[in-house]
Amino acid sequence: MFIVETYTIAIAFCIITMICWGSWANMQKLNSQSWRFELFYWDYVIGILFIALILAFTAGSSGSLGRPFLADLAQADSDNLGSAILGGVLFNLANILLVAAISIAGMSVAFPTGIGIALILGVIVNYLARPEGDPLILFSGVLLIAVAIVLNANAYKRLNKATSNFSMKGLIIAIIAGVLLGFFYKYVAISMAPDPAHPLAGKLTPYTALVFFAIGIFASNFFFNGFIMYKPIAGAPIKWHAWFKGSFKDHTMGIIGGAIWCLGMALNILAAGKASPAVSYGLGQGATVIAAIWGIFIWKEFKNADRSTNNQLYVMLALYVAGIILLIAARN
Repeated sequence: MFIVETYTIAIAFCIITMICWGSWANMQKLNSQSWRFELFYWDYVIGILFIALILAFTAGSSGSLGRPFLADLAQADSDNLGSAILGGVLFNLANILLVAAISIAGMSVAFPTGIGIALILGVIVNYLARPEGDPLILFSGVLLIAVAIVLNANAYKRLNKATSNFSMKGLIIAIIAGVLLGFFYKYVAISMAPDPAHPLAGKLTPYTALVFFAIGIFASNFFFNGFIMYKPIAGAPIKWHAWFKGSFKDHTMGIIGGAIWCLGMALNILAAGKASPAVSYGLGQGATVIAAIWGIFIWKEFKNADRSTNNQLYVMLALYVAGIILLIAARN
């Protein structure tokens, strides 16, 4: 199977992850306005499972290193399979809430808040599980990102107070999503062998872990998303048959969104073997920078903000970049 053999490639994969994780939500923006996020999310989950299976039977089944997907599956310990599935369940609940927060508060608000919190918790949790890298440099980067989160949330508050339309609902949902997202990666990471080129008996290769992570997302979606459709966070309840009324574009955008996110996840867990789960996850969640750039400069979510608010956003982006640089340096 294909694996990452150098730290440089691992960092490059994490940067691609950052772009993927920070860009997939644009597919929701490109859908028709009548296509609710609950319906978008079904296609998104299908896209994740589809790409996970494609990668398992291609890159995960070729080459001489590691174990091919089917051979790895045959020897896998049930506890490790369950751990990967649990990671998918936790991610799905958190991500549904994050997508809801995006629809309420906008991409440039929901991503920096939710993903920023997830980054902080995720780095701490994964570092405690596998302590690699300089903790002073690593957590200095996390501190800079925490300050950036506060600045972004304050910019959102200032903007909406100016328009007399301020609501804490989007921020609160993003915070809850961020807390949950901070823990999912740990369960995927502990299911995998530390060295995918020579995986331990019972442990999973990254490709097998990704497939069962995706299965956890898909299976739990019937409960989590089904409940949200029945008791929506915003808007009227949605019937199941509404999904079949979507246009080709609506379904395609959701599947592409899931495929983009899953590609980022695949590259990230492949990189974790060389970069460590804490650094790999932390860098991937630099997606906040990409998402904020989309929201601020492309979707113009802060077009009515005053100069002071815009300055806060620029400082926020600078702090995120500085924090990401420190995360990279922490592993060297």
